[in-house]
Amino acid sequence: MKIKTLKKVLFVFISFLLLIAVTIFSLEYFSSYKTSKTIHLDAPVITRKSIVINAPVEKVWKIFSDVNNWGTWQKEIVTPRIDGSFKPGTSFYWKSNGLNITSTLQTVKTNKMVGWSGPAFGAFAIHTWYFNEQNNQTTITVEESMEGWLVSLLKSNFQSSLDTSIDYWLTALKAESEK
Repeated sequence: MKIKTLKKVLFVFISFLLLIAVTIFSLEYFSSYKTSKTIHLDAPVITRKSIVINAPVEKVWKIFSDVNNWGTWQKEIVTPRIDGSFKPGTSFYWKSNGLNITSTLQTVKTNKMVGWSGPAFGAFAIHTWYFNEQNNQTTITVEESMEGWLVSLLKSNFQSSLDTSIDYWLTALKAESEK
């Protein structure tokens, strides 16, 4: 009698796991996201941050646009790699907070603006960076929107993590640029 009950419980458990796997596969496979040059204002997670850097915009831009060296000054980023030059249509690959990310540059205006977007598991993000120089200081303003089934499910976790990550990124860029 116990073996029959155990088999039924095991069957229900495996069926449940299979249902979850099919659901996640379907959510990933059938999700479609629209790229744009600016963030999606209707996304469930949005962050806007800025920082003033005591360095000319050309220096900040040079550091920021050197994707292959992001990991030397931004320790949350692992193995960044860009295939080609820093221009619209070029993709780059990076790992941040355990996620493997492929991003594609949408907008590149030297010393003015950079925008990229890309999917990660259960998520799609759009990053837009603005560079503004005044009196030999550079103000960086970054906006990011995140959407997707996993982002909607864990909105507060993603919001908190994104806020922390952008703060860290801006602080690290400031420190590197002011050397």
